[in-house]
Amino acid sequence: MQNETVMSGAMLLALPVAVLAGLVSFFSPCVLPLVPGYLSYVTGVTGTDLAEARKGRMASGAALFVLGFSAVFVSGGALFGFFGWTLQEHREALTTVLGVLMILMGLFFMGLMPFLTQREFRFHKRPATGLVGAPVLGALFGIGWTPCIGPTLASVTVLSAQQGSAGRGALLTAAYCLGLGLPFVLAAVAFRRALGAFGWVRRHYAWVMRIGGGMMIATGALLLTGAWDVLVQEMQSWSQGFQVGI
Repeated sequence: MQNETVMSGAMLLALPVAVLAGLVSFFSPCVLPLVPGYLSYVTGVTGTDLAEARKGRMASGAALFVLGFSAVFVSGGALFGFFGWTLQEHREALTTVLGVLMILMGLFFMGLMPFLTQREFRFHKRPATGLVGAPVLGALFGIGWTPCIGPTLASVTVLSAQQGSAGRGALLTAAYCLGLGLPFVLAAVAFRRALGAFGWVRRHYAWVMRIGGGMMIATGALLLTGAWDVLVQEMQSWSQGFQVGI
């Protein structure tokens, strides 16, 4: 029964990783420069007027956009979680394969695998601008991915498969969406201030990619060496002790 709970020690360890992966995705050079364009499209406000637009409209458009791609990502996370559950009898082999994939995704994200190209699917038919089209554009964003989101999202789906549960997989990708989506909403609410912060991140893109890739490589190494399971057991013991204390 304990292994069936959604908030297990493994989840306590994996959730922060998923949130950080979402943040790294947002600040990657393939997403951050497009934020003003996305905000303009989902709110129906031209780029020059974004700083003066009503905060309610900006926040609503951004939130609907985030809901659109979250629906896609969470569905995928649940699917990978269920797939992992069907392979639990091969847990050791699955963990090894997933650890290798995680390390490869980290190297790819850091640009250390130049023989592979970053690709994305593009849709030539665009949804209507404004609040009505915002969730549709978000869903298309989720289905097509953008190049820099691929490795980080793939690392989260790897963890989803490792969790061995559709519910856990959905929760893990929801955490990823929180890390990716919350900055969208905050940028919409405080667009003028966000532009200054975006400028600082652009000047440090190399470090963003290195930190994100290093995080994925470290997680893959933990899976391969078995250290991940040790940390999971420690987190499980901590959570049980916390519940007893309550």
